[in-house]
Amino acid sequence: MFSGIVEEAAVVTALKREGSNLHITMRCSFTNELKIDQSVAHNGVCLTVVNLNGDEYTVTAIDETLQKTNLGYLEPGSKVNLERSMMMNGRLDGHIVQGHVDQTAKCADLKEMDGSWFYTFEYTFDKAMAQKGYFTVEKGSVTVNGVSLTVVNSNDNRFSVAIIPYTHEHTNFHQIQPGTIVNIEFDIIGKYLAGMMKYNTVS
Repeated sequence: MFSGIVEEAAVVTALKREGSNLHITMRCSFTNELKIDQSVAHNGVCLTVVNLNGDEYTVTAIDETLQKTNLGYLEPGSKVNLERSMMMNGRLDGHIVQGHVDQTAKCADLKEMDGSWFYTFEYTFDKAMAQKGYFTVEKGSVTVNGVSLTVVNSNDNRFSVAIIPYTHEHTNFHQIQPGTIVNIEFDIIGKYLAGMMKYNTVS
C-alpha cells in the first residue's frame, strides 16, 4: 500500500527486453536502503526489486503491465516517480493508493498559473467501468504517475489538477507536456462504494 507521496524522481539508466518483459534499471539516492523482493511504486505501478548494483536497482515489468501503463514509453534518461510502501505507523499524507494503475491518460492541456501549474488529462471513458468506481469526482483524490492529487473540473473523460512548485520540481511532472501519457489510479474508496451499491437493494 502507498500514499501517493513521491520520494524521488529516479533516472532510468538502462532498459533490457527479455521476451515480453522489460527490465528497468534506475539510479536513486536510497538504493542502499532497498532489498531484493521489496515493493516500490514506479509512476504509481507497484513493482518488485529484482537486482541491486551500487546506486542502481532493477525491476521487471511484464507485458500486461506494459500494455496498461506508461512504463513502455520509458527511455534512458526518463524520470520515474518513486515511492516505497507505506509504514503503518506513519501519517497518511496523501490517500490510500494500491499501486495498481487502472489505465493511462493523455495530458490535454498545460497552463502556468503565476508559479503553479494547471494540468488537464483526458482518458477513455467506459460507462461499465465507471459504474464500478473508475471515475473522478470534484475535490476527490486521484493518482497521476504515482502522485496523490486533488481533482478539479471533473468530467466523464477528463479532469484537471493543480501542481505546486515543489511537486513540479521533485517529481516527473516537469517533464509532462501536452500529449504525454501518464498513469492514473482512481480512488479505491470510490470503487468499494460503487461495488457496495450493487447489493444495496430495497427489500
